[in-house]
Amino acid sequence: MIPNKPDHMFVYWATYTNAAELVRYGAEVYTYEGGFLHAKTLVIDGEVASIGTTNIDARSFRLNFEISALVYDEVVARSVIDAFNRDLACADRLTIERYETRTKWIRFKESVSRLLSPIL
Repeated sequence: MIPNKPDHMFVYWATYTNAAELVRYGAEVYTYEGGFLHAKTLVIDGEVASIGTTNIDARSFRLNFEISALVYDEVVARSVIDAFNRDLACADRLTIERYETRTKWIRFKESVSRLLSPIL
């Protein structure tokens, strides 16, 4: 799930184009319509939850000092899954068909943003 209301437009367009690539490979991606979404969460086998703000990039690790917590607890993992499912009520699924309807101007912004993504 990615935010549809970004805090930075270059990040948004880079994220959007990368998300579409994941959809092409079979991933389900949703755009959250209920406001800004910054948390990064992951649940593994319903037993381990990662909760935080860390992006998987050099900027997050070296400049922003972002952090995530790994919690080995099924109750916490279940609560993260439940929160995700509640957020789905405010989200739209990104499909290739939806992605392909974007304008040439948006495609241009995505291309520039993708080039800049290593420093965003």
